[in-house]
Amino acid sequence: QVQLVESGGGLVQAGDSLRLSCAVSGRTFSTYTIGWFRRASGKEREFIASIRWNGGGAYYADSVKGRFTISRDNAKNTVYLQMNSLKPEDTAIFFCAATSRGWDSASWGQGTQVTVSS
Repeated sequence: QVQLVESGGGLVQAGDSLRLSCAVSGRTFSTYTIGWFRRASGKEREFIASIRWNGGGAYYADSVKGRFTISRDNAKNTVYLQMNSLKPEDTAIFFCAATSRGWDSASWGQGTQVTVSS
């Protein structure tokens, strides 16, 4: 079982930047993919970005490509989501997840709220 804890959310203004952190712990997760998702009020969960723990490229949703960057620090067992040029429509609860078999069987964090004011 993998445990994930998100942090770094908050209230910012449009155009600001924010960095979210996802601390990963538990069983060995070297073969896992870590992803960031978000769920805005009244909307379904949306994939944002993912990265493989043991290397490989990152993947992004078109809605955030060029503004958000996912990265990892293996020494700190932490995955980050750097969010730049934030827009009010980015307002959501952001979750990180870890999986080795697909997102339907992923382990999830509790989420962190990001609110972007106009």
